[in-house]
Amino acid sequence: MKRALLLLSLLASSTACAQGSPRTVTIGLGYIPNVQFTPFYVADKLGYYRAEGVNVKFQHGYVSELMPLLLQGKLDFVVGDPEDAVFARNQGAPVRYVMAMYQKSPVTVFSTRPLNRASDLKGKTLGIPGTFGSSYAATRALLDAADLREGRDVRLASIGFTQLEAVRAGRVDAAVGYLNNEVVGLRQSGERVYTLDLSAAYPMVGVGLITLDKTLGGDLARKVVRASQRGLKFTVGDPARAFRLAQPVFGTGGGSLEVLRASVPLMQSAYTRSNGLGASDPAAWTKAVAALVKQGSLPAGTKASTFYTNSLISKTLR
Repeated sequence: MKRALLLLSLLASSTACAQGSPRTVTIGLGYIPNVQFTPFYVADKLGYYRAEGVNVKFQHGYVSELMPLLLQGKLDFVVGDPEDAVFARNQGAPVRYVMAMYQKSPVTVFSTRPLNRASDLKGKTLGIPGTFGSSYAATRALLDAADLREGRDVRLASIGFTQLEAVRAGRVDAAVGYLNNEVVGLRQSGERVYTLDLSAAYPMVGVGLITLDKTLGGDLARKVVRASQRGLKFTVGDPARAFRLAQPVFGTGGGSLEVLRASVPLMQSAYTRSNGLGASDPAAWTKAVAALVKQGSLPAGTKASTFYTNSLISKTLR
C-alpha cells in the first residue's frame, strides 16, 4: 500500500513538473542578427519570455526561407513584413500578422539631390531592391498617388540592396530604402539627405510578428505577444540600455545605437497610446490593402481584417 502511494506521489510530481516546464518556442527573425530586432533580444535577456513560461529560441534567415518553415511547423513565429503575411494568406496559407513592431513602415525614397515631392521624380531613375516586398508595394502606391507612370514618367531600376552605394555613385537619381538604415548612414557621414514620406499613399504598419491560425487557439501566442510587447516598451523607454543588452546578440557589425534611436519613433503612434504597443491601426491596414487591390496584387473585395488581428495585444502595455 505504501509502495503504491509512493508511486502515485512520484507520478503526480512528475506530471506537475512536466506541466510547469517552459514551452520552447522558436521565432524566425527575417534577416541576419541585427539591431532592428532589439525588442525581441531584450525580452529574452530580461526574462520576459521566461516569465510567461516560454523558452525562446531565435532563428535568423530570409523571410522567403522562414515562411515555409513556419507552415511546416518548424517555427512558431516569424518576424517579417505585413506583406509577407498578406501574400501568403492570399495564396491559401493559414497565417496571420499578430503584433506590429513598427507602427509605420520605414520605407522611404531618399536622395542626396533636392527632392521635395513625388512629382520631383518625373524623368528620373529610381533604384529599388526589386519588384517584391513592402518597398515595391509602397513605391507603386506613391507613383499612383502622384499620377506618375512607371516607365513613362519614372524609370525603376532593380539594384538589389545596394541603394546607398548606387545613390552615392550617381547610378540612380534616388532610391527606395529605409529611414532607419540608409538615411541614418548618409547623415552620419555628414551628407545632406532628402526624403519622401510614403505613408500618405501607403500607410501600412511595418515589420511584426506572424504566426499560424492554429497557434491563436491556445494561450501560447498571447504569452509570446505580451512578452514581446514588454520588450518593445523597454526599448522605447530606454534605447541606450536596450542597445547595450542586445548588442552581444547581434555583435558590433549588426547596427548602431543611432539606427535603434531612429527606429524607436516607428514603434509608437497615437494609436498605440490608446490601444497598446504592438497594436495595428485598422485604418492603416484598410488603406494599404486597398492600394494592393488597386495594384492588382490582391483580388477585388479583399478585406484587410483577413490578414491581421489585435486580439492578442494587451492595451495596458503602452
